[in-house]
Amino acid sequence: MAKTSSRYRYTVLVLLILVYSVNYLDRQLVSVLAPAMKAELHLSDSQLGALGGIAFAAIYATLSIPVAMFADRSNRTWVITVALSVWSGFTALCGVATSFAQLFLFRLGVGVGEAGGVAPSYSVIAAYFPPHQRARALSVFSLGGPIGAAAGYVIGGWVAHAASWRTAFFAIGLFGLALAPIFRLIVKEPVRQLQSSQHAPSSRNAFRLLAGQPVFWLISWGAAIAGVCSSAILFWLPSFMQRSQQMELVSSSQFVGSLVLIAGAVGLVAGGWLSEHFGVRDRGAYIRIPGIAFLVCTPIMAAGFFVSSLTLSFVLIVLALSLTYFYLGPCLATVQDLVPESMKSTAPACMLLIVNLVSLGAGPWLVGAISDIMMPAFGPEALRWALISTFPLYVVGGLMLIAASRIMKKDAITERLVYSVAEG
Repeated sequence: MAKTSSRYRYTVLVLLILVYSVNYLDRQLVSVLAPAMKAELHLSDSQLGALGGIAFAAIYATLSIPVAMFADRSNRTWVITVALSVWSGFTALCGVATSFAQLFLFRLGVGVGEAGGVAPSYSVIAAYFPPHQRARALSVFSLGGPIGAAAGYVIGGWVAHAASWRTAFFAIGLFGLALAPIFRLIVKEPVRQLQSSQHAPSSRNAFRLLAGQPVFWLISWGAAIAGVCSSAILFWLPSFMQRSQQMELVSSSQFVGSLVLIAGAVGLVAGGWLSEHFGVRDRGAYIRIPGIAFLVCTPIMAAGFFVSSLTLSFVLIVLALSLTYFYLGPCLATVQDLVPESMKSTAPACMLLIVNLVSLGAGPWLVGAISDIMMPAFGPEALRWALISTFPLYVVGGLMLIAASRIMKKDAITERLVYSVAEG
């Protein structure tokens, strides 16, 4: 762990949160702009889902591992700075697209950039914060997700209403480009505490080490399967509010932005705190609590999409969505505990490869495809039923996390054991 003052440590965390917020802002922008883009470019729900899912996730997920491997051996703050510049530049380019093919290519570019933002940030946090504070620090860092998503909904909706959806892409892309040099000037590369280069574990060892851990596979696939639902909800909720609840662009973006911000803040902080509180004596609680949260959220989420009252729907979806955020900090901290210092970027990147490729890649597109199929029979309500049809996946994901917690309790996984395995 890097030896720095608490003030600077939290300054770094705040700046990482800001960069992560821009990451999610750019990522979620297509969601709120989807109705306007669909009308102008004559896109189907399947195409919109591809733009919000496959176009981004395919590159983002697959590149995250080689970028994380590079970050584990280079200057992580430079990697984050370059990544921020790349994804922001491609976000701005989305504003000049005139076809689905162009948008798809530019979203691939956004995925290329964002692949270099998250995993190196996890490694920087692991370097600045001691092990007993990492779950909480990672949960707080993850607040950048709902903050950025909420900002994307609200700012994107307002700019699109005041000007155009193209202007929204321009404005947000330029903001990220301006932030990049500021981040690089303030955030210092933390000192690494590694073995000598002769004895440092290779990234190939990271794959081999994780591949032999059933806990890693259960956590990754459990989060990925449950994440299909969450990714679909986050992408399609603005369109759902406009189609099924007859809300206008600005009001729907404010509704969804407030919902995501509250749910993300509550869920991430509560998940990190509860896992650390109960995980002191039982390490399995780190994963068991998020697993139970996925099970509990399922009926609450379904009720939120069935009720006609906007107020009651808001309360129910906020409660359910907050439970779905419980997993992120504890799961990332657990996966990092499975590897030594030199793999702190690569390990979460391996987990996120599975989670993002499955959840981001499949969620928005799957619901869009189901909606297109149901459209002749259900009309505007097709999107509601397409979303609800995915909710049982929360149960599957929750059960997998609970299974992982039982293995952890039996095996009593510790960092000392992992180091001995990696070096042996």
